Amino acid sequence: MSTDTAETGQPTELKRVMGPKLLLLFIVGDILGAGVYAVTGQMAGGVGGIVWLPFLLAFVVATITALSYLELVTKYPQAAGAALYTHKAFGVHFITFIVAFAVVCSGITSASTASATLAGFLTDGMAINGWIDGDVSDGTITAIAMVFMLLLALINLRGVGESVKFNVVLTLVEVTALAIVIGVGFYVVASGDGDLSRVTVFEDANDKGLFLAVTAATSIAFFAMVGFEDAVNMVEEVENPQKIFPRTMLTGLGIAVVLYMLVAVSVVSVLTSEQITQINEDEGRALLSVVSIGAPDFPIDKVFPFLAVFAVANTALINMLMASRLIYGMARQDVLPRQLGSVLPGRRTPWAGIAFTTVLALGLIYYVRQDPDSDIVVNLASVTSLLLLCVFAVVNVACLVLRGKRHDHVKTFFSSPGPLPYLGAFLCLFLVGPWVDRESIVYEIAGGLMLIGVVLWLITFAINKATGQGDSNFEDVDSLGD
Repeated sequence: MSTDTAETGQPTELKRVMGPKLLLLFIVGDILGAGVYAVTGQMAGGVGGIVWLPFLLAFVVATITALSYLELVTKYPQAAGAALYTHKAFGVHFITFIVAFAVVCSGITSASTASATLAGFLTDGMAINGWIDGDVSDGTITAIAMVFMLLLALINLRGVGESVKFNVVLTLVEVTALAIVIGVGFYVVASGDGDLSRVTVFEDANDKGLFLAVTAATSIAFFAMVGFEDAVNMVEEVENPQKIFPRTMLTGLGIAVVLYMLVAVSVVSVLTSEQITQINEDEGRALLSVVSIGAPDFPIDKVFPFLAVFAVANTALINMLMASRLIYGMARQDVLPRQLGSVLPGRRTPWAGIAFTTVLALGLIYYVRQDPDSDIVVNLASVTSLLLLCVFAVVNVACLVLRGKRHDHVKTFFSSPGPLPYLGAFLCLFLVGPWVDRESIVYEIAGGLMLIGVVLWLITFAINKATGQGDSNFEDVDSLGD
């Protein structure tokens, strides 16, 4: 990809401002995010004390896929991520667009859901502290979520350096919140009031049997493990990515799974089965209950909603960073109209991609708030997992395909061990299946999003055909990203 600015007079390169420390905090912050607050109680309600096991299995699947990502991102360090790898492997315009669109939708869905959840936590915290009276209307919550999304757009426009610094603050706050939960859990166990033996107890609340119950819980836990792939779309803003990406990504995954498993142990050690059953559908309530029951003198009821606000804010910020950079990368590769790859002079941020993804997010926030009785968090979290599992399966296959292609001019800096991409593709496809007990609406939403993608593909194809842009690039895979 050319970086010459002489023809247009405007910069086309993104600024490399992320070193290993910022990248690590970016990855850890994105993985932790809102997922652990939303799904831990529900998972414990399905498998009982062995809730740590689905987190571990989800970590295994995520790590296998991450190894394929690392092989590809160090070979092709451009911002388009999965879309670029798919295009280089298969060279089919339609497949490239669908994969890219699925990733964009997963990011925007996650971010807009996090923003709506943030508005709920914020108003709950204000009500608990007596700052507002009465119930807050759905319209007010929707307005708060939209204002927050616009604030994220402004932060994003200022540049990834400012955005990632903001992410550092949010990551430290959410790690602190999880550390409180873990500390209280182990304090209760040490004082003799907890029951650590429950971590080996399987409770089949839905009569599925051990295998299917753990599989279903793993598919839910996978939502809490995603986020590592977002960093791939930030690669053009990372210093020396071939050197620092592998160690940093794997370290981030390891930190996240350790925190998750410790949180899971704290939940089942402090709460009884009956208490977990009562709260497993309320996002954030399981972790709140651990501290409320384990340390009743600590004013967590007044503090924790605001800590949760920081956690879901981090999820929204990073997902919007990812989505806008992916739009930028797609436009630079002629997968989308080149206008969407426009860079803001001076700040050198992808303003067109930021505007495009923000408008989509605002529309999604409005849409999901129309039915207040639906389980928005669980359903959209499942949609996010479903879309990303399909994308991850394609990335694993692309890794294998590209191994068989001759790219003598492309140096390999990292290789996924042997047959692991085969295993990764199989496991991802297995978790996509109906046996994981997703609600039917999850498949309906995902199908509707992909239908929108097909329509956008037809529009993009027509634009490229009419203007002559992109035709040769899609025929010659090797020319992309050079």
